[in-house]
Amino acid sequence: MQAVVCHGPRDYRLQEVRRPSIGPGEALVRVEAVGICASDLKCYHGAAKFWGDDNRPAWAETEVIPGHEFVGEVVDIDDAAARKWGVDVGDRVVSEQIVPCWQCRYCRRGQYWMCAPHDIYGFKRRTPGAMASYMIYPAGALVHRVSKDLPPAHAAFTEPLSCSVHAVERADIHFEDVVVIAGCGPIGLGMVAAAAAKNPAHVIALDVAPAKLELARLCGADLTVNIAENDPGELVRDLTEGYGADVYIDGTGHPSAVPQGLNLLRKLGTFVEYSVFREPVTVDWSIISDDKELDVRGAHLGPYSWPSAIRMIESGRLPMDRICTHQLPVERFQEGLDLVADGGSSIKVSLIPA
Repeated sequence: MQAVVCHGPRDYRLQEVRRPSIGPGEALVRVEAVGICASDLKCYHGAAKFWGDDNRPAWAETEVIPGHEFVGEVVDIDDAAARKWGVDVGDRVVSEQIVPCWQCRYCRRGQYWMCAPHDIYGFKRRTPGAMASYMIYPAGALVHRVSKDLPPAHAAFTEPLSCSVHAVERADIHFEDVVVIAGCGPIGLGMVAAAAAKNPAHVIALDVAPAKLELARLCGADLTVNIAENDPGELVRDLTEGYGADVYIDGTGHPSAVPQGLNLLRKLGTFVEYSVFREPVTVDWSIISDDKELDVRGAHLGPYSWPSAIRMIESGRLPMDRICTHQLPVERFQEGLDLVADGGSSIKVSLIPA
């Protein structure tokens, strides 16, 4: 079969590889669509988070098929897997992006998204990804059915949307809160929709692209700010009697968004970080501690959020035709990476292996 294979930073190649076959407890899935994530791009560009530096070893491995945002059709499945997941040949399915070991401390405590081995599709040899015609869902995977009525690229958006939902859950939003979402890319737009579903007093979306801010309104933001033209602090202060936002969620991956959030929050506010930064970010920690006593929370992957994300997409709540901007054949993967890197005309770029 045709597949993209990672041989290291900036060395991804389209190759002919052997089509996989199932083992005990596994499913063979024909890939219908696979999204290109910002983390795929940062891995491609050689970010230290993936390939290591003086302070940490490499996490990503070579000779791996990338792709962790995907949907496909079951073409072969072990009987035990069919019973466990409640799916059969012909079903359309997604699999959560991490395949837990189910043995480590985190997995035993139900915190499977922080699994110690941390085998995520598309980065590890044990879990090849979806930039290929077929892939395996391993025995330890978490699998969910998705409606066949959705276009493939829309169904594959379940993965980033689950991440957005988890970040919003981490924020613990209340009805009277003023919530600021930084960034209106795929993750940020999902955050806007999930935050709006919590029905807070205001959801404010920040970005520099007018088209993305328009999409944020369609996703549920009642206020938007183009930070290239206006100071979001002025709007936030006007809405909060000068106190500041209750919640700030960063989905940009840009270092400037971190101090921006610290400054926009009120005392005792909540900061949620959901970004993969290419390089370390430095902030004034006295704002977090002595000045404001902020509650700073990280967010990683989309645990326990996939059913909610699937319902949101199937309900038509999101303007998916405008979010899923580009679908390319897998042989144009380099063009897809370049589109994500440019960020101008694209929001969610997907590859269609078929």
